[in-house]
Amino acid sequence: MARLAGRRALFAVPVVLVVTFGVFAIAAASPFDPVKAYAGTAALGADQETLDRLRDNLGVDRSFVVRWWDWLTAALTGDLGHSPVMRQPVAEVIGERLVWSALLCAVAFTVAVLVGTFLGVLAARRPGSMLDRAITSLAYLLEAAPVFWIALLAVWLFALQWDVLPAGGLTDTASARVTPGQVASHLVLPAGVLAVSQLPWFTLYVRQGVGDALAEDPVRGARARGIGEGTVLFGHALRSGLLPVLTLIGSRVPELITGALLVETVFSWPGIAAATVEAATAVDFPLLAALTVLATAAVLAGNLLADLLYGLFDPRVKLSEM
Repeated sequence: MARLAGRRALFAVPVVLVVTFGVFAIAAASPFDPVKAYAGTAALGADQETLDRLRDNLGVDRSFVVRWWDWLTAALTGDLGHSPVMRQPVAEVIGERLVWSALLCAVAFTVAVLVGTFLGVLAARRPGSMLDRAITSLAYLLEAAPVFWIALLAVWLFALQWDVLPAGGLTDTASARVTPGQVASHLVLPAGVLAVSQLPWFTLYVRQGVGDALAEDPVRGARARGIGEGTVLFGHALRSGLLPVLTLIGSRVPELITGALLVETVFSWPGIAAATVEAATAVDFPLLAALTVLATAAVLAGNLLADLLYGLFDPRVKLSEM
């Protein structure tokens, strides 16, 4: 296990280098002017000399290769730079928002896996039945629905029509402090929407995996020996059918991150979505690079986790050979 993690860590180094270099290159070719984004409305009345001086102070005129190298060498020492748009260190920008994004993704992913597994098992028990067709149709319908559309529909239904859940934010408007109860109530809608966007994949994968396992000879033999249906389903078929789902965990991380950005924007959730949008539109090089590295690390960690889980649960797979 340690050897596999070490090899993946070495592989991640060139990936991060290429990704961050690409971010600086794309940002340099962006039509947005970072000086005007930094100055805001004050740039409208500023003379050219002031703008040029500000441009020099921000280092905008330097080539993106120089800026990338300066940022990279500073990041290796733990200094992620200063965000000109947020007007605070990049580490503080990420630290203040990452915990809320991590909470949203963790809750949504856990709900999606549990509910998707339950629905997939129900559908696989009797292939072709009305229940199987209903679950499969619902999964395909949700798979085709954009996550922002689901989010807007949820706001309209639960916040505007029924008024049972808050429409957005982290706490109530009049609240002066953050309490666990308020966070929990405000988390329901964004986490539920994000979970629904991931739900179809786990449902369909579990349905296919458990359905194939139920048709295998060992499961048929267990049924012939008179073993209870519950033991056959959850003790034999489910364990075998979940193996393909383990590989799905790593592949869904990029989609989870993208969906989280959209969900955070719709529900005004104080995660990294707002920082990402502002960094992109203002060509905030240090913040863009740090957020990209964070997303890349999450994808690589998800793939590593999927491989480790597969090796632990499938005795045919040896981690030393991966």
